[in-house]
Amino acid sequence: MGSFARRLRDNSLTLVFLGLFLAALVGQAFVGHAAYNAEQQMQGSETETFGAYVTGPAFLVDVAENWQSEYLQFFLLITLTVWLVQRGSPESKQPSDAGRGSDSEQQVGAHARPDSPHWARVGGLRGQLYSRSLGLVMLVLFVGSWLAQSVTGRLAYNEERESAGLGDLTWGQYVTGPDFWERSLQNWQSEFLAVASMAFLAVFLRERGSPESKPVGAPNAQTGA
Repeated sequence: MGSFARRLRDNSLTLVFLGLFLAALVGQAFVGHAAYNAEQQMQGSETETFGAYVTGPAFLVDVAENWQSEYLQFFLLITLTVWLVQRGSPESKQPSDAGRGSDSEQQVGAHARPDSPHWARVGGLRGQLYSRSLGLVMLVLFVGSWLAQSVTGRLAYNEERESAGLGDLTWGQYVTGPDFWERSLQNWQSEFLAVASMAFLAVFLRERGSPESKPVGAPNAQTGA
């Protein structure tokens, strides 16, 4: 197997999901544009070109509100599973292992391996940051997409108010109003239910060959991978 083919295989999970993401985003843009213009025609308003739609607030707020809920889900899953457990789930640590773990278990500082990442070996502030970097990056992505949702959502909502002859809302008024929180909470509740379902159902159900599942013959009480 050539080096390029090996790289494709070694990164196939990320590449396939990025491909699915792009395909779904393009599909959303086209069907969203059609739906938006159909609604505009029913209201007797002007339709928009495809370019104007995909760069406008109506499309961007729909994208941002989904992104922020996904990154919130991963941030909470990554950080809460440090301390919280679900006995029998491959998504959980053993109940006795709850917590940050010792330096020896985490292979940091003096316990790092020769091939450990550099920041895991140096310790200090850099080591502390690196030891929490995954959760921190997910938090930054959540906050960034949340802010993007609030800005684009306000623009889209004010366009609706303008067509109804009402005045614009400030950013503060919008993010404390029902439209913003209805958009957020309708996504959050589905993400939280999905994580709870995965953590619980994986106690009893299996998917042969998946790292998200225990071995098919593993007892239900076996926790962790």
